[in-house]
Amino acid sequence: MRFISESEICRRLNWQQAIAALHQGHLGARPVGDQFFIGDAQFGLFSRGVVLPGYGAGIKLASIFPDNAQISPPLPTEHAAFVVFDEQTKAVSAILDGPSVTRFKTAADSALAGSFLSREDSEVLLVMGAGPIAQALTQAWLHTRPSINKVILWNRTPEKLTPFAALLRQQDIAVEITHSLESAIQQADIITSATSSTSPLILGRWVKPGTHVDLVGSYRPDMQEADTELMLKARLFVDDRSAALWSGDFAIPLRQGDITEDRIEADLFDICKTERIHRTREEITLFKNAGGAHLDLIISQKIISQSDE
Repeated sequence: MRFISESEICRRLNWQQAIAALHQGHLGARPVGDQFFIGDAQFGLFSRGVVLPGYGAGIKLASIFPDNAQISPPLPTEHAAFVVFDEQTKAVSAILDGPSVTRFKTAADSALAGSFLSREDSEVLLVMGAGPIAQALTQAWLHTRPSINKVILWNRTPEKLTPFAALLRQQDIAVEITHSLESAIQQADIITSATSSTSPLILGRWVKPGTHVDLVGSYRPDMQEADTELMLKARLFVDDRSAALWSGDFAIPLRQGDITEDRIEADLFDICKTERIHRTREEITLFKNAGGAHLDLIISQKIISQSDE
């Protein structure tokens, strides 16, 4: 058994490899898994476990404490580890730094789906959130859609965005930090949102035709990033049906009777095996990135294989 650190993960894996690994993983068997959450908005323990033929098994263990962000200097709001079990022996084969695996699998998940669902000529990317996941999503989207020529950053606390904006400008990316979310949404061709909001931020009446919306932040049943109007006007896709239905973005409008489960056209396994989702230039697509331990497992096994080379 070995421990694989953040520095080794970042040294061994890039976006092309991560996205390709997830694509390959979604061409095979479906996972069997479950999850639980203990706690509330102040502090929570979160775990997901999975068995995936061809990849073995894995369990994510996470402690989520948002107040860490207010400490000076700030600490990560999530501390986590991902444990990989060998497919043959069922023994623990590796323990990986959880936040690093999460960054790669979350952003690659959205980018993989977006390669099928967003317009190839998308030019304006709106990123909502200021944390490590939002930053990873930005880089993954820039890799997937090289047509992007402008990135708009939004966060409730705009000053948190300054260091990341400077980093993007060093990459010769045109960046704008906006105070008007409405204006930013109206401009965007792709919206990727990684916030902890419990009330909708993305309103359907603001989203222009042809936009792709990527919802990442809602991981509890009481959290919601998009309003019902958007859910009703968009074509709906998810990475994992059970995890997506548990998140507030779907759970709340389902509970209120505004949408039904059959509105979900496909999950990421369907999308990858179909290889092509036909969309018109005017259609709005929405992808719920709810995660799933199979994503962590696929990325972890890719990292382990890279380490073995």
